[in-house]
Amino acid sequence: MDLKDLFLAPLYLALFYGIAFAARRNYTNSYTRKYFILALSLKFIGAIALGLIYQFYYGGGDTFNYHHHIKIFYEAFGQDFSLGLKLYLANGQPVPELTRYTSQMFWWQPHSTELFVVRMAVPLAFLCFNTYTVIALSFAFISFCGMWAMYITFIRIYPVAYKQFAIAIFFLPSVFFWGSGLMKDSLCIGALGWTFYGFYHVFIAKRNITQAGILGCIGIYILVSAKIYILLSFMPPALFWIFNENSTRIKSASLRLFLKPFLILAGAGAAYYGATNLTAGDERFDVEKIGERSKITQEYLSQYVASGSAYNIGQLDGSLGSIIQVAPKAVFISLFRPFLFEARNPVMLLSAIEAAVFLYLTLSLFYRTGLSKGFILIAAEPILTFCLIFSIIMAIGVGTTSGNFGTLVRYKIPLMPFFLSALYIMRFKAQAARSPKQQKNRVTA
Repeated sequence: MDLKDLFLAPLYLALFYGIAFAARRNYTNSYTRKYFILALSLKFIGAIALGLIYQFYYGGGDTFNYHHHIKIFYEAFGQDFSLGLKLYLANGQPVPELTRYTSQMFWWQPHSTELFVVRMAVPLAFLCFNTYTVIALSFAFISFCGMWAMYITFIRIYPVAYKQFAIAIFFLPSVFFWGSGLMKDSLCIGALGWTFYGFYHVFIAKRNITQAGILGCIGIYILVSAKIYILLSFMPPALFWIFNENSTRIKSASLRLFLKPFLILAGAGAAYYGATNLTAGDERFDVEKIGERSKITQEYLSQYVASGSAYNIGQLDGSLGSIIQVAPKAVFISLFRPFLFEARNPVMLLSAIEAAVFLYLTLSLFYRTGLSKGFILIAAEPILTFCLIFSIIMAIGVGTTSGNFGTLVRYKIPLMPFFLSALYIMRFKAQAARSPKQQKNRVTA
């Protein structure tokens, strides 16, 4: 960051707020309007805070590495536009005449997810004179748009919990801190929101199909290009959700009971087919090699961070069987750790507080409903089934590959809004089951 950031950031903030206030009336109602600007402001605060912490606390890091690469593209276009365009379109491929630029980029390689983020940011750099803070604010704004799509989707499914969904999606400190700045995580959590919006409106609500389809495809493209494991975690429960939702719309109870096992098998089969074929032939994410990749990644990250934040997930030998064995531990670590006494710095302390809240809400909910009734409640509500399966699949993935809480805090933010939203829905459902009056209020809402 330099003096240019101090002068330009306020101007662009005013521009972003002007766009937001103009758009608010089209994307809010009387209940959600008060959260729109507040949630956007938290995203902006998160973007600026992340840059400041990386600069003055960590002394550098990924966010400035992204900007380093963006600067090289920016300079290439300034020196020779045609050469800059060739550099932009090369996308990690070795081109001899570009060596003077590519030799400065340690992320210059084919299929680099980091390079994809850089290429997404390059057009933004031209709109703001390559100012780091403005690019970060732009990422926060883009991310907010996707997360607002996630928010209004949850509200359309369960409108009575609009306050709780706002907390789950916008007000978790880890989510708006790690998911707001010039980082891959910001793009991905926004893309996840568009993907969720698209799946629901196209396949379940069957409303706004064209708009939802376009947004959903944009979200899927970003996830495939940046963090495909998020999409791999999303697809199986999403496809299962579609079949499960359609089974609940069969009016005949006897026919629904008869067809449900077939619909479940069809949904599970479609989910498995989608997950395996999406990554077939990809050396990085092929399902058949996921155990081996998890072992390599977990060992690397555990050794890379020696600050006392590492955790032991158990023995991984590179097979899917070993992942299955450590899966329960991985889920617990991802959702409910670090504990408060394991926090080693302020950022980890925020994550520990969130994990403690998640643990308290989960235990108190199942204590009130009972374990068996709690699972019956989940099985009876398709959106609950989707949210919890997605959260569990992703928790297994990030829990087995992270190896330390420093990376886990970042990797798990996509699952956090869905898990907490599921807990809030379960609480409302449990209360409504005990209170006929409350059930009537939900129907009228």
